[in-house]
Amino acid sequence: HPQMVTAYTILHEMGLAHSVETWMDGELAGGLYGVSLGKVFFGESMFSLVPDASKIALVHLTKQLQNWEYGLIDCQVKTGHLASLGAREISRVEFGQMLNTLITGSEPCRKWNFDRVLIE
Repeated sequence: HPQMVTAYTILHEMGLAHSVETWMDGELAGGLYGVSLGKVFFGESMFSLVPDASKIALVHLTKQLQNWEYGLIDCQVKTGHLASLGAREISRVEFGQMLNTLITGSEPCRKWNFDRVLIE
């Protein structure tokens, strides 16, 4: 939808929306995208053109966010796929408390550059 593309383009330019891609032989194989506020990443969607390519992107994202001391990746919906990668469901109360802690007073958003050591 053109309106969604426009919205995410603006969010990306603001340093809020990010994508993590997996590339194979110069071709996009899969990835994910979402929005970052404070120390929380809100995952919006994952896709794979090659089996498990989105999982590779999620593993790299997780490592980078741990390095940046993020406290939460919001996957939105519990799935077997995400559970196999270590996701767990939390209560609405716990989620609200985490958002209050991790977003309030956190450093402002920034453009993302993954640490090379985590990629290699």
